Amino acid sequence: MDITEVAVNRDNKGKKKRKKNPKKKSASPEGNGEDSGDLKTEQKLEKSEAAAAGAGAGAAAAFPPTFSVSEIKNKQRRHLMFMKLKQEKRKQKLQLKRKKKKEREALGDKAPPKEVPKTIENQRVYDETTVDPEDEEVAFDEGTDEFSAYFNGLTNPKVLITTSDRPRGRTVRFCEQLATVIPNAHVYYRRGLALKRVIPQCIARNFTYLIVINEDRKVPNGMVLCHLPDGPTAHFKVSSVKLRKEMKRRGKDPTEHSPEVILNNFSTRLGHSIGRLFAALFPQDPQFVGRQVATFHNQRDFIFFRFHRYIFKNEKKVGIQELGPRFTLKLRSLQKGTFDSKFGEYEWVLKRHEMDSCRRKFQL
Repeated sequence: MDITEVAVNRDNKGKKKRKKNPKKKSASPEGNGEDSGDLKTEQKLEKSEAAAAGAGAGAAAAFPPTFSVSEIKNKQRRHLMFMKLKQEKRKQKLQLKRKKKKEREALGDKAPPKEVPKTIENQRVYDETTVDPEDEEVAFDEGTDEFSAYFNGLTNPKVLITTSDRPRGRTVRFCEQLATVIPNAHVYYRRGLALKRVIPQCIARNFTYLIVINEDRKVPNGMVLCHLPDGPTAHFKVSSVKLRKEMKRRGKDPTEHSPEVILNNFSTRLGHSIGRLFAALFPQDPQFVGRQVATFHNQRDFIFFRFHRYIFKNEKKVGIQELGPRFTLKLRSLQKGTFDSKFGEYEWVLKRHEMDSCRRKFQL
């Protein structure tokens, strides 16, 4: 029996043929292919316009009107933008100022009064201890306090200035320049003596004041001002000290004439006592020939000291020239009697967390 072989394709075995879906051709109403192409391009243009509009909306959301310059990460670009904004604000402010000025000139006498700007000083919280010059109780206290002998002309000020142990050069120079500001002042080295031993020697030699300059890290940082023989004693923090060589456009060294004294803004009872404490440092009869003035200006409980020479240029103009030194004081405590760190009775002590909690309330 004859057997014939039949060839079989194994690759295609068991595979089903896939039916291909015929592509649907879009036809225009008129059946023209060119018109359908135009419609497609118009649809693409509309989509691109919508995408551009969406991108513009996204950009506006990324940079809102309250955009801050601090969000710019590039330092140079940030500085440039900040200077531009600052310049624009300055221009707007000047334009508004000129506009108001023209309106006031146009209105003349009918113009409204100028607005007073709000500051910490004029918004100050009222203090019950504010001194009234016509108060009889204040006048009686002034006539019987420790400074009454000086203000009655019975004593002349004589000041001893010393330092803490082993002072450095900057503190010594500060003491020497302070002695040229205060008449009849003498600088002595401490020599390791305690203040309790120094005070009796000062009283025996008719000194009326003892000034001790303390230092930290070669910089003056504290002052003890003790009125002799009965006190009081004030302790100040010293900051922003500038000696004469460190000052620009300073005048020549001061002369030996007694300066005039200006005391500003010592309005409370405590401030009144501190003002009298400073006033008793200088003689009561200033020598106007020297044209020198020492100023103690109290602002927000910081006492700024300046020393000037003045000259009258004409009837209306006065020229001043700073002589130095300059420094700033901050009252830490006021003690009755002479210096006594252990058993002394304190009239007032600075409690920073309690007293400095309100920025509009001042002690002096």
